[in-house]
Amino acid sequence: MCFIESLERSALRAGQSPRCDCATCKERMPKQSKLRIVPLGGLGEIGKNMTVFEMGTDAIIIDAGIMFPANDMLGIDYIIPDFRYLRDRKDLKIHGLIFTHGHEDHVGAVSHVIEAFPNTPIWATPLTAGLIQVKLKNAGLMKATTINVFHAGDVLKVGPFTLESYHVCHSIPDCVGFGIVTPFGIVIHSGDYKFDNTPVDGKRTDYSKLAEFSRRGVVLLMGDSTNADQAGWTPSESVIDEAFDKVFRSAPGRIMVATFASLISRVQQVAQAAERHGRRLAVAGHSMSENIKMARELGILNIPSDLFVDLNRIGQMPPSKVVIMVTGAQGEPSAVLSRLATGRHRQLDIELGDTIVISSHTIPGNEEMVNRTINRLFQRGADVIYDPIAPVHVSGHARQEEMRLLMNLTNPRYFLPIHGELRHLKAHAKLALQTGIPKENVFVVENGVVVEIDKSGVRLGERVPGGYVFVDGSVMGDLGKAIIRDRETLARDGFVIVNVTVDRHTGYLIGEPEIISRGFVYMRDEEELQTLLKLAIVDVLGHTHGQNGQRREKLQESISRVLYNETKRRPMIFSIVNER
Repeated sequence: MCFIESLERSALRAGQSPRCDCATCKERMPKQSKLRIVPLGGLGEIGKNMTVFEMGTDAIIIDAGIMFPANDMLGIDYIIPDFRYLRDRKDLKIHGLIFTHGHEDHVGAVSHVIEAFPNTPIWATPLTAGLIQVKLKNAGLMKATTINVFHAGDVLKVGPFTLESYHVCHSIPDCVGFGIVTPFGIVIHSGDYKFDNTPVDGKRTDYSKLAEFSRRGVVLLMGDSTNADQAGWTPSESVIDEAFDKVFRSAPGRIMVATFASLISRVQQVAQAAERHGRRLAVAGHSMSENIKMARELGILNIPSDLFVDLNRIGQMPPSKVVIMVTGAQGEPSAVLSRLATGRHRQLDIELGDTIVISSHTIPGNEEMVNRTINRLFQRGADVIYDPIAPVHVSGHARQEEMRLLMNLTNPRYFLPIHGELRHLKAHAKLALQTGIPKENVFVVENGVVVEIDKSGVRLGERVPGGYVFVDGSVMGDLGKAIIRDRETLARDGFVIVNVTVDRHTGYLIGEPEIISRGFVYMRDEEELQTLLKLAIVDVLGHTHGQNGQRREKLQESISRVLYNETKRRPMIFSIVNER
């Protein structure tokens, strides 16, 4: 029996590294006797999860997600992982892009990765594959890759890598974790998970597979850390049904349920509640409509056609017979809920008696936008229900007791917390120590820190780039920190433009300077300030000789100094010097 087969069939203990020179092992395992794990996203932050696994010049990628921008990232639509390390590794062969599930923080960057590395095949479960297909179709990249569909429990052969998938519970169907077969033991990538013993789809996390991994020897557990600072167990998704029933019974008018466009299981729960209470279901939001259509075609959503009603027809129905699914639970400015809160939606408006249910937890960094949206909805006359007012959402991530259970089930030699801010990773590391994993075997790292595994164990390697790549509309990558700082300055202090005409030969001012201000002060009401600025302009032009570039620089310095002395503010200054 060859080495790979012995891993699959026997109970090898972690740390053993028998050698085998049979043809099967030579074909199925890379020649390089070291596994490198390169986290490019998701460690030290919530979102943009992406991890590279390398053996020599062979590699696979697990997940490629996005992250929502923080409040100070003005104008940024979303953030993707910095994968220039992969671009720079010209010798590296990427055999596949493999996904754990279909949430945006795991699949949202797929089109960017495929655009950068065309012809890289994709592996995903049916729902995840459907969500990815929608994204690639919208990006015009369907012909740039192939999507291989697998089911939980399948063994994937991706290039020389062998990955054994197993089902996990989360807040979206079709989620998996992976056991990656290596010569040094099993490496488990948990994906996002929780241990829900009463899941709404009846599919529990695969305890037996995790125990099997333990018997065969787990060298490293990579565990989701999102709720590592929360004690106890995460409630079951089934508690939401009771909360929805209570809302549906008491709501006098229309009900709008806001959630993620990809949260297909929540759509099913809302549809079932609507059917129980005699309401029809409408959908607002292109992305949610596309995802629902796809999930119904795959048979993942079981909703009868006659339960749906067109959004344009709900005005003809009694409000008490309508429920509307909407996007924008994170306060995104362009999503349906935010447009409703500001009265900017083309088809819908808030009416007195509307009940709005926000069925999601706020992603860290989005608190201000979500709270502002909720307050505006109240101002427009809606009754807004959100957690913790009612249990209309539960997390899809494990809490501390579930994390301990995963460690005890798998019995890893080494532990690497993933998926979380640094505080979550640190909290998860403490749990690992409490369960008996030695301190020297627990690694807390952030994006870009390479983790290496060989026959001697696990250690840290070098650091590679693992920062942010901002996406603003169709622009990606050219939006650095300097541009964000400029946007902060413009938003805070505005700008001033000075347009002057000078004599080509003498450099002296011709006519009156034109001073334009936006977001700073209304110049027409500031006669004294205008006079000071004009005196400064005349003084600079009278003493500065040379090229226009020098004049512009001196003008900007002088104007900035005058404005700060008079207002204690520093607007962005632009000067235009015309010669005549």
